[in-house]
Amino acid sequence: MTRETATRLSARERREQLLDAAKAIVVADGFHAVSIEAVARGAGITRPVVYGHFHDLPGLLEALIEREAERALRQLAAVLPADFAAGPLNRLLLGAFEGYLRAVESDPDTWRLVLMPPEGAPASLREQIARGRDAVVAHLADAVRPGLAPGREPPDPELAARALSALADEAARLLLTDPERHPVERLLRLGEWLLDGLAA
Repeated sequence: MTRETATRLSARERREQLLDAAKAIVVADGFHAVSIEAVARGAGITRPVVYGHFHDLPGLLEALIEREAERALRQLAAVLPADFAAGPLNRLLLGAFEGYLRAVESDPDTWRLVLMPPEGAPASLREQIARGRDAVVAHLADAVRPGLAPGREPPDPELAARALSALADEAARLLLTDPERHPVERLLRLGEWLLDGLAA
């Protein structure tokens, strides 16, 4: 990118470009590899431009963490059913599971940060992830409380929700680490078998 092209970016576009450059470094080499100089070099601009948007390195990293956590939560919110009474629960959960895996497949770098935080990840990233996971578990606990089949109420809805969330997260990690061996379709077959068994 030439400097002439770089000047055409709006402030918002520039901020996103800088966060993208920082994200690329984190995904490739971990948080410890991020510096103002490396981000400026990755974006093809000078260091003062980075400082102008984020003031310092901790500010840049916090902005990156907030953006990626919000992005992941938006993707989850889009696939989790708002009304779990809208159909058979096992089918709704399977649909949410597929939506989650498709989101991971389409945005792997974001989900690597969330599901497999790289070396040197700030505590704030883990805190954001924990808060997001707690919100998902609470939503799932409400969904599974009546059970997936009449008379099959879970003895502990929160633990049942945590088990389902852990299963989904592990499937997503398999998809991220070895998509050829663990494609979405293979993972979905397991999810369908498990959920149909719970609903039987």
